[in-house]
Amino acid sequence: MQPENYLFCGVLLYVQIQSLKRAAKKISEEMKSLIFLRYFLSIHIFILLLQQNYIRSIKTRTSIMKRFTIIISFIMLTFMPLMAQVKQTVAVLGDSYSTFEGFIPKGYATWYSPTTPAKTTDVNKVEQTWWWQVIKEGGYKMGNINSYSGATICNTGYNDADYTDRSFISRSSLLGNPDIILICGATNDNWADAPLGNYQYSGWKRADLYCFRPAMAKLLSDIRQHYPNVEVYFILNSELKDVINESVKKICKTYQVPVIALHDIDKKNGHPTIKGMKSIAEQVLKVIKK
Repeated sequence: MQPENYLFCGVLLYVQIQSLKRAAKKISEEMKSLIFLRYFLSIHIFILLLQQNYIRSIKTRTSIMKRFTIIISFIMLTFMPLMAQVKQTVAVLGDSYSTFEGFIPKGYATWYSPTTPAKTTDVNKVEQTWWWQVIKEGGYKMGNINSYSGATICNTGYNDADYTDRSFISRSSLLGNPDIILICGATNDNWADAPLGNYQYSGWKRADLYCFRPAMAKLLSDIRQHYPNVEVYFILNSELKDVINESVKKICKTYQVPVIALHDIDKKNGHPTIKGMKSIAEQVLKVIKK
């Protein structure tokens, strides 16, 4: 083989390797082994072709064009299945609005289930939840749905109870390896009249995290540290107090987290109905699919 052909092949393989590295960042863990196996088998076949003097035999201009056609086809066959299989994984950190029995961690309180009485809600299928619709309609892959009914952002719950075991700040590191994180919270902090506290962006002490504002900042700080290069969105419920809305928006702006402020959500007993779930999904997709 001529030296220039060795150089050409080396450059080609280098470009393929770099392309694979970039693509692998968005591939789910269970797909990586299969994809890398396919990739290296393809390289092995390509090397065998070189060893059989396939490229060396090409001398005419027409043959050179054929060579490029074959090489490009080789690359496309290798990477088209790879790109077709890449789906971004969505994880949810939430409260009752994002629960459904069997899809949240065992032992977590849930609001929605197949057996929830009709007088409580008309949502009785997981396909009716806002997050399932976002994942399905958006073409995403479902990641961890870490939602706990009644949970607050901070460690203060209803009747001043200690909610450290279920607060958003205690569960923020349990989201797996997502590409997108949807945080849907602050509703229970609003309903439970959790203390607001001051805006605080560092040096948090345990006592600080029993107040909404410091806990909200700590939550987003932890999310940014645990999940670098991950898209993060905060879904803000409708009909909350102005002070909660203003606090969420100000803190999210500090951490560059887009806020999806919900509006016109149909509810029953304070929770989204089938119609309300669909509306939430549409409003979320409108932002994250831009």
